[in-house]
Amino acid sequence: MKIGITCYPTYGGSGVVATELGLALAALGHQVHFISYAIPHRLNKFFENVFFHEVELSTYPLFEHSLYDLALTSKMLEVIDFEELDLMHVHYAIPHAVSAYLARQVLRRTNKNLKFITTLHGTDITLVGLEPSFMPLVKFSIEESDGVTTVSRFLKEKTLTNYNIEKDIEVIYNFIDIEKFKPNQSDLFRKHIAPNGEKVLVHTSNFRIVKRVTDTIRVLEKVKKEVPAKLVLVGDGPDRSECERLARELDIHKDVVFLGKQDGLTEILNAADIFLMPSQSESFGLSALEAMACGVPVVSSSVGGLPELNIHNETGYIAEIGDIDRMAKYVIELLTNEKRYKSFSKNSRERAVKNFDKNLIVPKYVAYYEKILKS
Repeated sequence: MKIGITCYPTYGGSGVVATELGLALAALGHQVHFISYAIPHRLNKFFENVFFHEVELSTYPLFEHSLYDLALTSKMLEVIDFEELDLMHVHYAIPHAVSAYLARQVLRRTNKNLKFITTLHGTDITLVGLEPSFMPLVKFSIEESDGVTTVSRFLKEKTLTNYNIEKDIEVIYNFIDIEKFKPNQSDLFRKHIAPNGEKVLVHTSNFRIVKRVTDTIRVLEKVKKEVPAKLVLVGDGPDRSECERLARELDIHKDVVFLGKQDGLTEILNAADIFLMPSQSESFGLSALEAMACGVPVVSSSVGGLPELNIHNETGYIAEIGDIDRMAKYVIELLTNEKRYKSFSKNSRERAVKNFDKNLIVPKYVAYYEKILKS
């Protein structure tokens, strides 16, 4: 197949999944065309069967704001025509599904029929899409998609309920490369972060308020009273300065390491003892899955799709949103009970391998593509 993929090219989960899906499809022999305003950050070298088409934004004095959604539609039409695409797969409803719908309508005027699939990743439904001004457009774009997938059962139910939609939605979980994310002793990085043998807690995110990164710092403060520990924060975003301020205020800034955006996640995760994910909204939790694949138990909140990934008292622990005391208690329990820790670590790796390996999930996308093309 010749497949067009549109996604946000950033460090967020939707862009990562879309890019990895494209690379996996290309490895299977399909031709993949990425269409976005910038090259996805994981397309960092040449890949056979992978092409990138940049959406160029023109400036014109009359337009105060850039017309990205219309520029995207035009670029889609151009690529669909010249590359003879079989299918468009857009990730994130706003504005990608809307642009794909417009492109399809234009093509129908020329007696061409191109089908498009929309994958919903979370905040396009639970946050952005619930803005009153966007709700009708999100509902319309979902209903008009030829196929719709979500990354968790939670998100499927949320979509059907929030938008009063009667549509067949396929749940296809996020996935990882278990050969890339796997247990591997990372003594060099660990000795640099924790030179005196401290335990290492890790959190990675885009530092938005919804990720509650400050909770990880408060958890560390409580854990340190029982177990010498360090906290490694990977990523960047609007809440970073508040996190830095809080670490100084609690006088634990020397034990909180801000690494910013990083590509070498496997080395960082393999230096971790516990992965923290205290989010107040999380449709799946891809970064937690990456940690689990490296054999790192997860202590997370109980929201969204996290209970579908992190099994309480098996691969880690789950607590209510904002229950810092309980999260800290769970972390201390794991760090002071070696037998339980080893069991959770083993379970985490096994769950990732048996349920979320790309070799299990990517064929489900291929089968879904074929189903939609035949419908």
